Amino acid sequence: MSTGHIGDLTVRRVGYGAMQLAGPGVFGPPADPENNKKVLRRAVELGVDHIDTAQFYGPDVVNDLIREALHPYPENLRLVTKVGAQRGEKGEWLPAGEPDQIVEQVEQNLRSLGTEQLAMVNLRRYELDAPGGEEPDLDEQLAALVTLREQGKIAQIGISSVPAATVRRAVEAAGVVSVQNPYSILDRSGQEALEVAREHGLAFVPYFPLGSAFTGGPEKIAAEPHIAAVAQKHGVAPTQVALAWLLAQYENVLLIPGTASVAHLEDNLAVDDIELDPEDLLQLAKVEESPVSH
Repeated sequence: MSTGHIGDLTVRRVGYGAMQLAGPGVFGPPADPENNKKVLRRAVELGVDHIDTAQFYGPDVVNDLIREALHPYPENLRLVTKVGAQRGEKGEWLPAGEPDQIVEQVEQNLRSLGTEQLAMVNLRRYELDAPGGEEPDLDEQLAALVTLREQGKIAQIGISSVPAATVRRAVEAAGVVSVQNPYSILDRSGQEALEVAREHGLAFVPYFPLGSAFTGGPEKIAAEPHIAAVAQKHGVAPTQVALAWLLAQYENVLLIPGTASVAHLEDNLAVDDIELDPEDLLQLAKVEESPVSH
């Protein structure tokens, strides 16, 4: 596998996003936890060294599965989490980004994962979900994470779900090393944030890399004729082409596709072997966008 970097940490470019290991709606336990532990172990066996998770996936469910399946962790495994949200009693996604909440969430992630340091923590904001809405002060949020970094509880800071201007501010204020935004061949609204990542040498980690699973993104990709043509040429699945397209956008795009299937996991990891040529990229540039609402 090819490699990229999260700050000074080298990682394989195709990692694993653990969100789908929880129950429906990323809430509660899964139907088959032993299967999900098997997926995690297989991911590490196949060379995955970057797992993206969060305490509010479940909540606690996904972190518990990771700990039970993989602890004690391989020395090169990078555990990346996210803070700034929490779950309501019925599974609602609620903002929780005040500095004291951020500190508590980092501590919760450390406890549930059973580790003393997180490779990176992404600050999840709501600027893309609710433009113009009130949010905690960005500088105060980042200051809380900088303190945790100085304490050795996190190695790197990232930022998530923000426009390009906020990425620039976060680089200046806290030296963030990664941007995690929605971005796919179907939704390129994050292009400006990607360009800022390129300008500063940041990792760019697209979520919804196949379009939103909640709005039929993978199905739209499978039905898209330009993607299908490139897939047929290479003898691979359309979803694999869509992931390979992301890798071709910038050398430090890191993928974290998620699945609760070993077979699907293996298909996702195989995208690093797909080499799209200029003709393929011209074909894929014709794909009509179908952005999701954030």
